[in-house]
Amino acid sequence: MNSSSIFPQPFRAVGCAECRNAEALGFDFTMAFQLIVDIEERRPFAYEALVRGRNGESAAEVLGRVNDGNRYRFDQACRVKAIEQATQLGLLDLSDCLLSINFLPNAVYRAETCIRATLEAAQRFEFPRERLMFEVTEGEQIHDAEHLKRIFAEYGKQGFTTAIDDFGAGYSGLNLLAEFQPHVLKLDMALTRGIDQDPVRQAIVAGIVLVARRLNICIIAEGIETAGERDALRELGIRYMQGFLFARPAQDRLCLP
Repeated sequence: MNSSSIFPQPFRAVGCAECRNAEALGFDFTMAFQLIVDIEERRPFAYEALVRGRNGESAAEVLGRVNDGNRYRFDQACRVKAIEQATQLGLLDLSDCLLSINFLPNAVYRAETCIRATLEAAQRFEFPRERLMFEVTEGEQIHDAEHLKRIFAEYGKQGFTTAIDDFGAGYSGLNLLAEFQPHVLKLDMALTRGIDQDPVRQAIVAGIVLVARRLNICIIAEGIETAGERDALRELGIRYMQGFLFARPAQDRLCLP
């Protein structure tokens, strides 16, 4: 599918101020932030912005309201809202800590055009663009791999960190990695859950770590809930982790290690 076919015509980029307008989107939402911790230095490495409803609705409920008609505006609004709320919660006071934002690759028409609202928001809230990380989930089916490669290339040019989320689950697996190499791979919890008791998962993750090292890619392990999982992953050479063992997502604060 050509990327232009999923956009209503004529396509029009929107700016930061327009993205903050919930009425234009048709529904409102907020963000919760979950810690990604640097195990070696015991400090925040990043916070991931996660969509939540204003009345406590889950991400799935909010995403269920996204369709072909509002996908682009929703994607843009998520970026602006994440930067605004993270700034209000004091993320800028945490030296070198990244803000991780999920983006919908099928909502990006032309990367250089669709990045406008993000850049405006970064300038408005004085958020350094080099502290922004954009995650594409492996679970969202990619209609056009070349389109995604162009997005990642443009984001790299802008100084953003790029990441593949949920690696090890979804549509593409290693084929996606063969097409383009992000700065970061986030290992899906399907690979990390109970890894301290599972030699097969240990072997698979060890192989991914080896590939990532050769490609100069950083790994974040997701879904860590036990000290055993943490210790097993640390033994495998993984320094950055995310999960309920360290902190749950919070809307009113940035949880510290």
